[in-house]
Amino acid sequence: MAQDPLVIFTPSGKRGRVPAGTPVLSAARQLGVDLDSVCGGRGICSKCQITPSYGDFPKHGVTVREDALTEWNAVEARYDRVRGLKKGRRLGCQATIQADVVIDVPPESQVHRQVVRKEATVRDIVMDAATRLYYVEVAEPDMHEPSGDFERLAAALEEQWNIKDIQADLTLLAKLQKALRKGDWKVTVAVFADHHGGPSRITEIWPGLHEGGLFGLAIDLGSTTIAAHLCDLDTGAVIASAGVMNPQIRFGEDLMSRVSYVMMNPGGEVEMTAAVREALNTLATEIAGEGKIDPALIVETVIVCNPVMHHLLLGLDPVELGQAPFALTSSSSLTLPSRELELHAINPRAQTYILPCIAGHVGADCAAVALSEEPEKSKDLVLIVDVGTNAELLLGNTERVLACSSPTGPAFEGAQISSGQRAAPGAIERIRIDPVTKEPRFRVIGCDLWSDEDGFDAATAQTGISGICGSGIIEAVAEMRMAGLLDASGLIGSAAQTGTERCFAEGRTHSYLIHDATAEGGPRITVTVGDIRAIQLAKAALYAGARLLMDEMGAETVDRVVLAGAFGAHISPKHAMVLGMIPDVPLDKVVTAGNAAGTGARIALCNRAARARIETQVREITKVETAIAPRFQEHFVAASAIPHASDPFPNLATAVTLPGVSFNMGGDGEGGGRRRRRRA
Repeated sequence: MAQDPLVIFTPSGKRGRVPAGTPVLSAARQLGVDLDSVCGGRGICSKCQITPSYGDFPKHGVTVREDALTEWNAVEARYDRVRGLKKGRRLGCQATIQADVVIDVPPESQVHRQVVRKEATVRDIVMDAATRLYYVEVAEPDMHEPSGDFERLAAALEEQWNIKDIQADLTLLAKLQKALRKGDWKVTVAVFADHHGGPSRITEIWPGLHEGGLFGLAIDLGSTTIAAHLCDLDTGAVIASAGVMNPQIRFGEDLMSRVSYVMMNPGGEVEMTAAVREALNTLATEIAGEGKIDPALIVETVIVCNPVMHHLLLGLDPVELGQAPFALTSSSSLTLPSRELELHAINPRAQTYILPCIAGHVGADCAAVALSEEPEKSKDLVLIVDVGTNAELLLGNTERVLACSSPTGPAFEGAQISSGQRAAPGAIERIRIDPVTKEPRFRVIGCDLWSDEDGFDAATAQTGISGICGSGIIEAVAEMRMAGLLDASGLIGSAAQTGTERCFAEGRTHSYLIHDATAEGGPRITVTVGDIRAIQLAKAALYAGARLLMDEMGAETVDRVVLAGAFGAHISPKHAMVLGMIPDVPLDKVVTAGNAAGTGARIALCNRAARARIETQVREITKVETAIAPRFQEHFVAASAIPHASDPFPNLATAVTLPGVSFNMGGDGEGGGRRRRRRA
């Protein structure tokens, strides 16, 4: 008997089988997927727009045929004719599932919109932007000394500002004469000066004195989220910040899945390049609106990204990055016209600078972190961890700096977790479990109250309690370990072993109940052994990468740890160490750096010398390739235990006492040791 079609929703990662003919909207509701609809499935509101993906998906184990969904019907055709559907989009209430399919739910179709938490960190930056404004007075034309308007403008720039060898493209020349005459031969020009000393370029011109400002975008192009800061190129001030989900998630949540998609679907890189460029244009438009500026005033962008995103942004085939020796098409920094990246939402003559990549798996985003955090200036040994779907690590001091990446996967983002979701209002982001009663209390995004405080129910009535996000699942697993509900191997105890009915049997293993709102039609939020395994795999990869860098440095310990990235800023240092995500250090030596990659992009946007500095620095960083390192597997296996199978954690032991429980099959729940209570 043939199986029902398998439907896989991204970015949530939720999947299940539904009968052929099931509408996508119905399948989403059955599987607890966050897909909006307000018109009752009549094809009027457009809230349920989805994007199906076709081809081979090795990670998901499916091949999606072109007929996986029914063809367009009259309702969709009418909606497209009247209001328009983006290319590739379908209405979830109209399209029905006929065969295995991968379906992306875009941010605007999600009830609980993703919170892209990549706020700008306050930072002192020495201003020396590559693009600056110059007010010039140009000589009027003279029949006795014939010359072109551009040549006289160039002469004025050299005489009044010592700017030589100026260039301009044809679209600027087309505006030149009207601007000069309207300004009575007085104009303001925006001039881009490359830090390598090449010819300067005029990127914009205004009649008279332009006082509307000049702006640039610092973009952190991540595999899961894309964040941008709109910066004033005169003062360096951040005018606005915004972020969107990376639409490439539908091709694969992690980088290697996207490379596999290209391997299995020739030309797949073209689809992904188009998707990410469209997202950048959307983001630029949104951030200009938020900053209340004309998008044409955005004359420069700086982009940082990992190597796979680097290639997919540039329209380069990433296949070589999926196999040893992980060769980049180019690792150097790039300065190019933004229009070559099809960034049409900003000034048509804007320039884009992309920081250099460090190695095949260590990209420009890691270079930006190095630019921001400056490990080469640290007297003590510092480990900098940029936590994400693909984690980048830097270890160094004034003597030497090392770098590597670790494939942590999307579990830290709440994906591949049974009750997991991206960070959005209603998602559990903080949790505490009483070590005596085993009862949980939690906080959700969008509410400052804990679940056991007065007013919590009223405060969360609108968002509800919808799931658990990355920071929440990390704290949940660590709290379960500290409360004696979870042993070092990652097994959850039974109700009899733990003394709480919140631990319940689920197949051959046990799960822990955090919140049950099924009586009110809400979700049942649990932590399963499968969730624990996903977190163990992610944290073991992270810790193993750190250990490889420490081996290379000849160090058994580090002096301090910096958690970078938007996600890192929301991780509790104590819970991260209980989990074994990071090496043992005094808890007060674990600090967060916010979105360090975004900060590095801002520094490069606002300071030309910083571009030259990071280009030199990346050549001096020692790269460690985790994919082929002989000891990676050894470190990975040992790091799968919580917190670790063999490495001592003496600093953690001074702050937390971990119960010596063991829930192996046939065990007594005590593991031969007396269960101890956690210190207050």
